[in-house]
Amino acid sequence: MYDVIIIGGSYAGMAAAMPLLRARRKVAIIDAGVRRNRFASHAHGVLALDGKPPGEIAAEAKRQLLAYPTLNWVDDSATGVIKNTSGFEVKTHKRQTLHGARLIVATGVRDQLPEVPGLLERWGQSVFHCPYCHGYELQGGEVGVLATNDMAMHQALMLPDWGPTVLFLNETFVPSDEQLAQLEQRGVRIEPGRVASLSGEDLTVNMDSGVQHQLAGLFVASQISISQPWLDTLGCEMEQSPIGPVLWTDEMKQTSVKHLYACGDNARAAGNVTFAIADGATAGLSAHRSLLFEPLAKA
Repeated sequence: MYDVIIIGGSYAGMAAAMPLLRARRKVAIIDAGVRRNRFASHAHGVLALDGKPPGEIAAEAKRQLLAYPTLNWVDDSATGVIKNTSGFEVKTHKRQTLHGARLIVATGVRDQLPEVPGLLERWGQSVFHCPYCHGYELQGGEVGVLATNDMAMHQALMLPDWGPTVLFLNETFVPSDEQLAQLEQRGVRIEPGRVASLSGEDLTVNMDSGVQHQLAGLFVASQISISQPWLDTLGCEMEQSPIGPVLWTDEMKQTSVKHLYACGDNARAAGNVTFAIADGATAGLSAHRSLLFEPLAKA
């Protein structure tokens, strides 16, 4: 019987484990080994780790956690979770069954990208979702925003701080008169046509009309999904964000299901490594607090 089971061993899940392990609690991390930022060659904007490859950050974090004797790292994926009177029962793809008094879900999200030829293979390299993570490295070159939903307006108004910006409406987004005035005020150019493809080592946006745009980078607000069917069986409350559904949590990262916590990209609308670490630490502390103080309150 574990004190806490953590599903997901990326930044949020590992950050959740740290305070629990340091409190000598028995913890299991179930990790399928699929980080959301695995496509990026470098992680930026992470204090003291700016520019390090994300895989190296994750590997070093795992190495440090494994030094704590109360951790069991399980290379597997969760396939089902049952809440019972003693806590949670987690079944895995490799037919293991783990029991825990508390459960932390840090499984992240999946990005649903527009079906533009050449986009997927450039994701994380010259096509991005977060200017704070990747904008500085574009060195003030011209950047684009590919409209996929209403978040395109938000990105287009932000990005001139990082370089001259063009908004590709892509037959998806129609700005209002007020929005057009805001875009003009920010110096954003508008390309009304449809994007046919992306190409080149130096990013080229090819329009249906034959016009080409050479860019330093392209930003896309991907839609996200939480692809864990077992979450539905637990009855966790969801909330709708501009880019897709996320798990609702209170300020201490507990979901609507008692003793079940969520942290990282699956529990906030905008994610990055720093937020994931902070949310994970909060979830770990919250789970430990419930283990510590709830028995005292019942005594």
